[in-house]
Amino acid sequence: MATIGAAMSAEFMMEEALAPQAPVNRRRPRFRTWRLIVMLLAGAYFLLPIYAGLKFALENDAGHFSFFAVKALPTEPGFGAAFWLSMRLSLVTVVLSMVLMVPTTIYVHLRLPKVRRVVEFITILPIVIPPIILITGVLGSYPLWLKASPYLLSLVYVILAMPFVYRSLDAGLSSIDLKTLVEASRSLGGSWFATMRRVILPNLRPALLSAMVLSLALVLGEFTMASLDLWETIPVWIVNFQQQDGHVTVAASMLGLIGSWVLLTLIVSLDRSQSRRSLRKTGGL
Repeated sequence: MATIGAAMSAEFMMEEALAPQAPVNRRRPRFRTWRLIVMLLAGAYFLLPIYAGLKFALENDAGHFSFFAVKALPTEPGFGAAFWLSMRLSLVTVVLSMVLMVPTTIYVHLRLPKVRRVVEFITILPIVIPPIILITGVLGSYPLWLKASPYLLSLVYVILAMPFVYRSLDAGLSSIDLKTLVEASRSLGGSWFATMRRVILPNLRPALLSAMVLSLALVLGEFTMASLDLWETIPVWIVNFQQQDGHVTVAASMLGLIGSWVLLTLIVSLDRSQSRRSLRKTGGL
């Protein structure tokens, strides 16, 4: 009987295997037409002005292709001083923003989670308040020795960059289990400084890089405050020199834009390479 039952079960399984199976309904991803239209319109909106600017910057007065404006840019009067002033202001602004905002954002996430809404509202105020009102109040209240220094602009730029820096850091902290990481580090004997340097900051590397790039782009493109404070940064120099040679000023604008893109690409590539190295080390362990 056991042999007969085994033979019947084997025959039944063979019939099921040979029976035609119903085709599996696999949905193929479809690329909708409206998405293509939106992407084309967005690309045209951003790329056409850049193309026009590059075309104008790479032309001479006769309308022919030429690198004269790019070659003449470093030797133009005032460009070198404006460039180095903008670089110094960018560096000071980035350092001050990181020193002030990183501990503040971490403390709010760890100790004061109920105050996050209030902090978000406070950090959005620099976008609501016009820069001309902000710099007018600063010039009327700050001491004379600070108003005579160009680094007063860095202090104001920290306020302008605060919405972008805080939201970048807030998004980075929200993506990790901050409380668990801090408690684990503290339970293993790590100090607050070691916890910050070895645990929190490595997990915040993408957020820190994005905050730095946004701060740098803001400083290199800000005109109103620098003009009212009577300091000639790159944007102020471009506006003042525009009446003499439009090709040179457009070339300076295009170089600043391309330089920001290159810097952003380098930062993103470095971040990815470091992430791959850490993954390889983790896999090797």
